[in-house]
Amino acid sequence: MLKTVKKAGIFIVAAAVMILFLFLSRDNSTTADKTLNQVNPSQTDDPPDDTEDAFVEDVSIYVDIKGAVNNPGVFEANPGERVNDMIQRAGGFTNEADQTQVNLAQKVHDEMSIIVPTTGDVIENVFNNEIGSEKVHLNSASKEEIETLSGIGPSKAEAIIAYREENGLFQSLEDLLNVSGIGEKTIEQLEDSIQVP
Repeated sequence: MLKTVKKAGIFIVAAAVMILFLFLSRDNSTTADKTLNQVNPSQTDDPPDDTEDAFVEDVSIYVDIKGAVNNPGVFEANPGERVNDMIQRAGGFTNEADQTQVNLAQKVHDEMSIIVPTTGDVIENVFNNEIGSEKVHLNSASKEEIETLSGIGPSKAEAIIAYREENGLFQSLEDLLNVSGIGEKTIEQLEDSIQVP
């Protein structure tokens, strides 16, 4: 009888050890599987979409500042900068400068020439341009400046600016044909009044 009890006890202990061993090994394999199945976040992240990078176009502007400034010369400007910014870049006005003849709030454009007169000098056009001082620069002009053109009202001016913002700078006069409301006759009227690019 004692032998039978001992054998049963040994059998129960052995079975318990085997069950415990199986349970532990299963738990380890599950943990290993989880570890193997863990994915490096850097591998799941979508690669950067190059198409999201905005196309940046070179819109450098160069302005020639002459006359009664401390450091006359050619200066690089950014779109939207004004005459006041350029005067400061040129070292400011000299003591002899006649500031009343200079519109400091005017936006600058490429190839613009600013001549600052001295007191007593009279300059017909402080803001000159080698190509034509009266021309409106289509790629940098404000809505108000575009409206000064013959045949261009507020709605067409807004359409021109909207096209410029959505499609980039105008490369030729013919690009205006892509703007809603502008046809060949309008372009003929504007030919001597605007500069592109």
